[in-house]
Amino acid sequence: MLDIRFIRDHADEVQQKSEQKGYKVDIRHLLQLDDARRELQSKIDALRQTRNEQADQLKQGKPSEDQIAKGRELKTQLAELEESLRSAEEAFTSELKHVPNMPLDFVPIGKSEDENVIAKTVGEPTQFDFEPKNHWELAQKRDWIDKERAVKVAGARFVYLKGDIVRLHFALVQFGMDVLGNEDLLKTIIADNNLGISSKPFTPVMPPAVARTEVYDATGRLNKEEQTYKLADDDLWLNASAEHTMAPMYLGEIIDESQLPIRMVGYTTAFRREAGSYGKDTEGIFRLHQFDKLEMESFITPESGLQEHKLMIAVQEYLMTQLGIPYRVLQKCTADIGGPNAAGVDIDCWLPGQQKYRETHTADYITDYQARRMHTRVRRADGKVELLHTNDATVFSQRPLIAIIENYQTADGGVVVPEVLRPYMGGRERL
Repeated sequence: MLDIRFIRDHADEVQQKSEQKGYKVDIRHLLQLDDARRELQSKIDALRQTRNEQADQLKQGKPSEDQIAKGRELKTQLAELEESLRSAEEAFTSELKHVPNMPLDFVPIGKSEDENVIAKTVGEPTQFDFEPKNHWELAQKRDWIDKERAVKVAGARFVYLKGDIVRLHFALVQFGMDVLGNEDLLKTIIADNNLGISSKPFTPVMPPAVARTEVYDATGRLNKEEQTYKLADDDLWLNASAEHTMAPMYLGEIIDESQLPIRMVGYTTAFRREAGSYGKDTEGIFRLHQFDKLEMESFITPESGLQEHKLMIAVQEYLMTQLGIPYRVLQKCTADIGGPNAAGVDIDCWLPGQQKYRETHTADYITDYQARRMHTRVRRADGKVELLHTNDATVFSQRPLIAIIENYQTADGGVVVPEVLRPYMGGRERL
């Protein structure tokens, strides 16, 4: 969440930028709640001082009946004020949590994803001398997807993945981890993009697939209505993306500056309700309730946070270039970057079966918005303690798998294996 001191000093700006992100907040009301809790705190502090002074007097001799009565009265008043403060703090915190992170100045102002700005396009749409099929037609022909049996077991929007598509998925995962674990390669990517940042590699992590309500809420990612599944008998929510349970890993901790950046590449099965989605997106594996995802997460000093964001985007571009998939980079507008984000970028890959670009990757720069709620801080070399910054970005999910299947399809319904993945497929060139 945002620092209330920043909101006090920039109330009009926070109101305006929140509205630019599509959030209905009342900053004036929030500041009234802030004033009320601060006034109560001042009264409590003054009453505690009075009580302490009286306690010192009582220690000097036998207390009188009036002094005893006064002490009881102070205790009662203090208890009442403390209860009022608890209620005031709850109301204030609830309102504060609804205020989104402030978009950085370079983020385009827009009312929907339609106003995202194309930063660049890499490669030309793949051309065929036959009518290209979409991925689910290709996969069903090869018996790679079984929706009908999955419906019997789990209901709509679940699938069984089988055979070579599973092998291809794990080839992608291994390729991604190898790139992110290769410091020499990261140095090259950093140099090619003029990024003055550490080349420390990413550590592979398999995080929990669930988080407690308080923890998940602290990340700013708990979307109860549209996205997140809750376990019926436990205070646990299923993660909707790997970074949702990696971000709180250092909850309540102070990390020494010498340990930063901490970079992780996490793999987990994720679950999303995907409320409101319909049409062709529900075919195949583009938009499922369950999917597997490899995700970058980093904890870094504030001065390097934006450069880290750019590094993650550069890594995503490197991966897609190596796979030979045409793509474009979109600077997401204010309405599309999400509540915790200060900036966000999407990579859309060309899908010949749909004859359009579709989102396969996203990269989020969150500044200290998550760290404030999670109390995750850095201790500087000079001993100063402050909030650190967090970043996350997609490495691979099942969507790049779709892009490979559609862009590398053959006239007879086969799929050519991208050259960079062949070592992970036992040298196979075609599926």
